[in-house]
Amino acid sequence: MKAIPRILDSLVSRSAKHYAAIVLTGARRAGKTTLFRNLLPHAEYVLLEDPDIRARATSDPRAFLEDLRRPAILDEIQNVPLLFDYIRTVIDSAPRRMGQFFFTGSQEAPLMEGVTESMAGRAAILQMMPFSLAETPKVNLFNGGFPEVLADPAGRFVWFSSYLQTYLERDVRAITNVKDLSTFRRFLSLLASRHGQQLNKSDLATPLGVSIPTIGEWMRILEITGQILLVAPYFENFGKRLVKTPKVYIADSGMACHLLGIQSRAELDRSPFLGDIFEGFVASEIAKSQVNRGGRRELYYFRDQQGLEVDFLFASRKGGLCLVECKAAKTVFPQMAGPMLKLRKALKTPPEKMFVIHRKASAGRPTDALTPGVSALPVEDFSVWLNAKTS
Repeated sequence: MKAIPRILDSLVSRSAKHYAAIVLTGARRAGKTTLFRNLLPHAEYVLLEDPDIRARATSDPRAFLEDLRRPAILDEIQNVPLLFDYIRTVIDSAPRRMGQFFFTGSQEAPLMEGVTESMAGRAAILQMMPFSLAETPKVNLFNGGFPEVLADPAGRFVWFSSYLQTYLERDVRAITNVKDLSTFRRFLSLLASRHGQQLNKSDLATPLGVSIPTIGEWMRILEITGQILLVAPYFENFGKRLVKTPKVYIADSGMACHLLGIQSRAELDRSPFLGDIFEGFVASEIAKSQVNRGGRRELYYFRDQQGLEVDFLFASRKGGLCLVECKAAKTVFPQMAGPMLKLRKALKTPPEKMFVIHRKASAGRPTDALTPGVSALPVEDFSVWLNAKTS
């Protein structure tokens, strides 16, 4: 597939003018290495997963760094975390020289330990997720956004199966001691069946025969490696996260379909999981827009004891509150905005925007103004709005 520009490109280029190092983290195979290599075609590239290179970097880090032509791309830096201490020395020896090192890392938490200890103030830390709809129309509900799946949709089953195997054997074992990988694999499928629901660790632990703390540890692994999105409940003082019962989503809709055994778009259209998968797809588009501008994933949902529920709440670039209802239908009706209108009455500050997001019909003019104060948008148009500079 021809290289597709990423929204994150401009942020990486700007950051390289102000920091000596750029750290790009995110799920494995999201396109981190490709982004750096496209932006820096003449930079020296080093893959630290190569055992020979890793051994050389570990045995004599000073010589390894002296031999590097800068700018240098150090791929999968988490494999040699001790390099951070030596790189700090190199940066401090020429503090005005920007854009010297570009790091990728697939395991955010272990990588961040080295960055916070050794690279504070010297590195810009950015996150990357798979492609969004705003970057390419190839992204869709069934295939998701991983670059290699979009390049070869016919091979999606083999790719997702191989990805899971690689993920289990490398990332999971690198982070924690999972003794029974087959049980962890069953946990992933079970979790996919709870896609879009409130997280209930007991409900997951019992059928697997593992403890609740084990489920908690496994959830932590999935989150830090970019495999899931946890959406916290919303409280009036926006930004304060009193997380008790978050909702959980598989971060990539293509992976969710794979884990649920959905093998075609037609099967997805008939699936009882369609609404939840679409909801997760919208959540992922919101999260992608946030990390693509260098922010944190800040996404919430609302549910009260009386049953009032709004799918998502998040802050726009202007700082106002946006409310979102997700509908997998292609036809929208004014009553679909009802929950948001009820919540608006209870908020101290009126929301800036309210949307009903739906699937795009193949024919006919889409509805825009659904009811006063609420817009109806196909998810494709919503993704464009999310990534606009005025959103």
